[in-house]
Amino acid sequence: MKNKQAITLLFLSNIISGLAQGISMIAIPWYFIEIIDQPEFFAYSYIVITLITLFWGIYAGSLIDRYSRKKIFIITNLICGLFIGSIALYGFYNEFLSELMVISVFAITIFNYNIHYPNLYAFGQEITEKSNYGKLNSYIEVQGQTTSVLAGAFAAILLTGTNNKNLEIAGFNFTLPFDVEPWKIYDIFLLDAFTYIIVIAIFSIIKYTKIKNENIHLGSLIGRLKIGFNYLKQNPVIFLFGITSYMLFAFTLVELHVILPSYVHDFLQASGNVYASAEVYYSIGAIFSGILIMRLLSKFHTYYSVTFLMIVVAIAFYAMTFYKSLLIFFIGSLVLGITNAGVRILRTTYLFNHIPNNLIGRATSVFSSLNIIIRIILISFFALPFFNIGDNIRWGYMVGVLMMIISSVVLLILHRKQANK
Repeated sequence: MKNKQAITLLFLSNIISGLAQGISMIAIPWYFIEIIDQPEFFAYSYIVITLITLFWGIYAGSLIDRYSRKKIFIITNLICGLFIGSIALYGFYNEFLSELMVISVFAITIFNYNIHYPNLYAFGQEITEKSNYGKLNSYIEVQGQTTSVLAGAFAAILLTGTNNKNLEIAGFNFTLPFDVEPWKIYDIFLLDAFTYIIVIAIFSIIKYTKIKNENIHLGSLIGRLKIGFNYLKQNPVIFLFGITSYMLFAFTLVELHVILPSYVHDFLQASGNVYASAEVYYSIGAIFSGILIMRLLSKFHTYYSVTFLMIVVAIAFYAMTFYKSLLIFFIGSLVLGITNAGVRILRTTYLFNHIPNNLIGRATSVFSSLNIIIRIILISFFALPFFNIGDNIRWGYMVGVLMMIISSVVLLILHRKQANK
């Protein structure tokens, strides 16, 4: 694999920033639900944030295809570091942050995700040989989810602290040589901001050679976007595969930020360390996928592999709906990690092999935009009063079951039509 040093530094920067970002994104939903008891404010804010990302995501895809991807990493990290750092310092010196300040950190992190990950994959495609696309995507998944395991573990510590030096993570008890006090939300933000600065320093020393140079489409934003839309319009199979394979990812994001914290709080009636531990199990499952999914499913058609994973996670969602059990909850989180990461690896590798690098950003933005529309619908649905009554939030997982079944049927029909041609 060429550009090994550049890829190594890319992964290192992703680990550092991903750790602190992961802790923040676990802490913020729990803060609104458990600490200040404002789940409705968080849900409605999330709807607005997601709506904004619909337009930002499209524009971000155009930027990725237009400008240096290395410079995009540096600029976005600088903006996020300064913004979150300012809020963290305000909270640190005043020992207070308003709801708007906290949700603004959530918002800018979401906005950053919408350009960071498409840019990450596009940059990886740019500096990697085509024969190594599957390997690269697996590496990215393993790296990202290893970071999430650490983020979940640290979040469990920082959200609840220790009790007489005892700490519970992922259902296991550990004894520490010291006690840890729960961190304030602005302390977590300060750590988050600091990592952005480190990442900028790492990106500034990355050197690489492009594997292939493709024409960059100049012109207006609308004109450049039309090229991406037209490409997918001319390739409906890629378009339909992208939409259906993104369904699990769309539900997972909503599950993580909306369903999961309320499910733990209202249905399982558990504490913050159980909530954070779900991220640990999810990430362990995702690491498993990153290491083995291409080996286990490489002999099968991508459509069949994605369908199989969706059926497996649908079974897990069904069990989580009807059984109040920490064991089933942790197993379900593990299965979700395996399947969501597996589908993402299969989808990304498929798109890498079918979409030119100079169009990948805009094509991905089309899928991301549709993904965002689905998330807005889901978040709005789960914000209904019904889901705030008792433990009704558990029925959110049945919505996931229905989505997986419908997506699986569409994929099988699509594959059959392709086979008959």
